[in-house]
Amino acid sequence: MRKFAVLGTIAAVSLAAGALLIGRTMTAQQAGPSAPDSVAAVRLAPGDTAALKGPRQPVFFRHDLHSGQYKISCQYCHSSVGLASEPGIPSLQSCMGCHQYISGSDSTGRGEIQKLRQFWTDREKPDAPKLEWVRIHTLARHAHFPHMRHIQAMGPTACGTCHGDVARMPQVFEVNNVNNMGFCINCHQERNQSRDCSVCHY
Repeated sequence: MRKFAVLGTIAAVSLAAGALLIGRTMTAQQAGPSAPDSVAAVRLAPGDTAALKGPRQPVFFRHDLHSGQYKISCQYCHSSVGLASEPGIPSLQSCMGCHQYISGSDSTGRGEIQKLRQFWTDREKPDAPKLEWVRIHTLARHAHFPHMRHIQAMGPTACGTCHGDVARMPQVFEVNNVNNMGFCINCHQERNQSRDCSVCHY
């Protein structure tokens, strides 16, 4: 009798597992084929980086790898962009949240991540060099560009309007001249937004 009870339990569990598996397969088939999740970043050797547009950073941060291939949202690193006037430069702590565990998939990546980890290790030493990113976009002091208003109005993918398709840039460079007032006016005109001087100059 005991054997029948054990066999009956095994049969019931097997049937339940099979039904669950079939249900998941049916749901996946109903959803249709999935689109590719990401775009693979181009493999670069250390010598290739000299030909890239844009300023060389102290750590070679691959936007095409992080934002393009791994689909990390801009707001994950630039966390203040939806709340503040400035997008904010990611802190070393933000980088180390991942790179404490992730070492890189090739020798170039591992070398750059090692630089990052060294900045982290040396952060408390008074004479150690600090990680200082080279700014790419600089707005004139007499003009104001509140990032949070643009993100709120245009959504989280608004970044590409000014910065270009950073998800495909191994190294970020200036795509649009954001200091050209015509660039801003054209954008406001296309979107039927105010072109009053006090919107940007206050």
